[in-house]
Amino acid sequence: MMLRRPRRQWRSRLRPIDAVASGASGLRGRKGRTLLTAVGIAIGIASMIGVLGISASSKADLIAEIDQLGTNLLQVQGGTTIFGEGASLQEEAPAMVRRITPVTSAAAISKLDTDVQRNEFTDERNGLDVLAVEIHLIDTLEGQLAHGRFLDRATSQLPTVVLGSVAADRLGLTDLTGGPTVQIAGRTFAVIGILDPLPLNPDIDRSALIGTPAAIEFLDAEIHPTAILLRAEPDHVEAVRAVLPRTVNPADPNEVAVSRPSDALEARARVDENLRNLLVGLGAVALVVGGVGIANVMIISVLERRGEIGLRRALGATRTHIASQFVLESALLAAIGGLFGAVMGAMVTYGYATRQGWRIDLPAEALGAGIGAALVFGALAGLYPAVRAARLDPADAVRPRG
Repeated sequence: MMLRRPRRQWRSRLRPIDAVASGASGLRGRKGRTLLTAVGIAIGIASMIGVLGISASSKADLIAEIDQLGTNLLQVQGGTTIFGEGASLQEEAPAMVRRITPVTSAAAISKLDTDVQRNEFTDERNGLDVLAVEIHLIDTLEGQLAHGRFLDRATSQLPTVVLGSVAADRLGLTDLTGGPTVQIAGRTFAVIGILDPLPLNPDIDRSALIGTPAAIEFLDAEIHPTAILLRAEPDHVEAVRAVLPRTVNPADPNEVAVSRPSDALEARARVDENLRNLLVGLGAVALVVGGVGIANVMIISVLERRGEIGLRRALGATRTHIASQFVLESALLAAIGGLFGAVMGAMVTYGYATRQGWRIDLPAEALGAGIGAALVFGALAGLYPAVRAARLDPADAVRPRG
């Protein structure tokens, strides 16, 4: 007696490519709704990528600026005494600083208690300082001149002045045409130079610089160093910073304040990073809102396609097939929005960075993370509608609704 092999029970199959095609057909059938929903996701992704790209471009430009200006510039000033009063630097402090071996250059500046005016007919306050400086200050700062020349051994003994970029602008001087002069404490000083901006030394930008010998000769000034600016070998900056207080004031090193001007730029970079995290959070909120929009659209789609779902179930489609179709449809909808959002975010980054004159830095991981986040949010948003569609009873689904 021959035994018959039991007949294999027929099972419905849905290939992955067919599932994707089925999900795409659902989107094509509702183009207007698909477009509007994708815009919500695109806005969230564009916000996140734009914020990351602009922040990265700003930080890259700032780091490049710090590298160009150098982090080996230090500034020494008088701190405070134990009684909370302002401490001053000793007259011999600049010479003592230059004795430190890793110090390559140092220059003292002394703030004078007087004003600078464009002419003798003006007496309004303009917020500008007058500084008596040593002639090698320009080398220590590694500064550049927009016009003219800096003080030297000869001009530092004459009534001549070099203006910082902000000071020249406030005094209405754009160049040295016509041999301009300014008034300092009622004396006429010839302007022989205008500095380019100094990002690490905004105080110099707002000052009029005269030679120390000229300040003594023409203004009867008593010179006391207000600050000492110095450059140290890059590998020994921290070591020099540590010994400066005791070198400048051996008796009371606690009354000496040492700072590194580039720290201000690095602090700005950290502030920009915190602001970026806040804005990324706002972009994530927009993405969540877009995900809620996808869920709403998919729920409506399930209600509208009850007949289609019932027919497919009657023809052998399993609940898994129905659920995967709607999950993929939701993910595809989010992916479309994510791609558009990535392009929009890249364009915003490029446009803003170009306008600001920054280096363009758009992290590739930001683009990938943005599209990936859109896919994840889309799939999660489609889970509930997919489960709801899969649980529909075939007989109820195809029954006409009165």
